[in-house]
Amino acid sequence: MELPDFVTHYHLSDRAPFLNLSDLEGDRLWEVVGELMEMRRSTPSARVFGRPYVELRRLTEERLRELFIARGGRPERSAPHYFCLGSCAWFKGLYGGLEEVVVPLSALPSEATSVTLPDSVTAMGLGVRFGLPDDSRPYHGRVFLLEELPELVAEYGLPSGEVDDFYEGYESRPFEKYIEVQLWSDEPIASLRLASSA
Repeated sequence: MELPDFVTHYHLSDRAPFLNLSDLEGDRLWEVVGELMEMRRSTPSARVFGRPYVELRRLTEERLRELFIARGGRPERSAPHYFCLGSCAWFKGLYGGLEEVVVPLSALPSEATSVTLPDSVTAMGLGVRFGLPDDSRPYHGRVFLLEELPELVAEYGLPSGEVDDFYEGYESRPFEKYIEVQLWSDEPIASLRLASSA
């Protein structure tokens, strides 16, 4: 199984890439969450948002960051930028009209890049507190380093990333759709963020 040499960041076509709800506070946070919830009602988007999601995401990012630091990581941000290893048809199908930014794996600094299998919310396992299923696997609850990717894929394989026949209720079903790569620095993507805002 060949290891992809790139990662993909998916984002809404009407918004810049590399936005994270965890970077927002107060009224602005809930304004954006409201916009995303409205988008789900009015467009072909299956992505779930709301107060429980925001709380779960922040708890997940705190745990992820703690584990990454314990592994020797040096995060520069409190919340990472998210990527799928390679490309992922499942993630692209979660919304209508997603754009993508592709970055070579070689552009990511190992000291500021962590990896989970699958996505971090599933891997960190905190969703049980929010009524999500417990589908624990040997690689859950762990944060891997960038240089461990070859061993991770050799041992557990690459998730298929296949599109679901239906997405409704995806958050309540166990899924192992992609390997998530988290970048804890703005520097490697600074030019990409500037280009998108021009």
